[in-house]
Amino acid sequence: MRISGRIALVTGAGQGIGRAMVKALTAEGALVIALDRDETAARRVAEETGGHAITADVTDPEAFGKALDAAIGWRGRIDILVSNAGMATGEPDGATSASDAHWQKSFDLHVMAHLRAARRLLPDMIAREEGAIVNVASAAGLLSQIGDAAYSASKHAAVSLAQSLAIDHGGQGIQVSVVCPLYVATPLLGYAEGESGAHDRILPVEAVADSLIAGLREGRFLILPHEEAGLFFRKRAEDMESWIKGMRALRARVTEDGESDIKHLHRRI
Repeated sequence: MRISGRIALVTGAGQGIGRAMVKALTAEGALVIALDRDETAARRVAEETGGHAITADVTDPEAFGKALDAAIGWRGRIDILVSNAGMATGEPDGATSASDAHWQKSFDLHVMAHLRAARRLLPDMIAREEGAIVNVASAAGLLSQIGDAAYSASKHAAVSLAQSLAIDHGGQGIQVSVVCPLYVATPLLGYAEGESGAHDRILPVEAVADSLIAGLREGRFLILPHEEAGLFFRKRAEDMESWIKGMRALRARVTEDGESDIKHLHRRI
């Protein structure tokens, strides 16, 4: 897909991966709307890139709907949607320990926000027979995230939704992609902007943004910033029993000191 001259919308754009994606799309010649629930952060990114800022909580259907209308109204259309907003907070003690509210918020943010954005923007894209929808999920949506079952389940659903969109609308001129990184040095994992990861398997946000650009250009559905995620995914599919045993052993190793917070766990994997 050609990126130059396109109008793009990035949600969760105020920091981390979202901010890096706004910058990367802008560098490729796109005009980008930075949408974030933090007004100050959204404005900062828009000022950095010469784009436009919109403030909204994507888990609030009414507020998000109005924000999407405003985004379309800025230049009359949206060519590229990057539905990126997400969270990673972990769970107290195992898959059943997190509250219903935590599970609901995970699905509202990681699934329903993708769905609502696509529902609003697809009709115009289909009418024009062009457009791109990118759901930023996670390798947890292909594998599993130790320490946050709600995150894993909702990211699996995000990948499945993207597959359905690709199947249903790929023949109508719509390019659908899903981005599935492993660990990335973001504020969600306790890293300051620009800070390096605890080890070399933790990518900088710019690497994920570069993968997005490459994936859009090449028209790829599955965008894997960490190449090893594809290998792990294939191993999991080939022998699920061995995969579960291996993950059980990994969980025992990384939680041996009793610390279950995701900001701690990822440093030991």
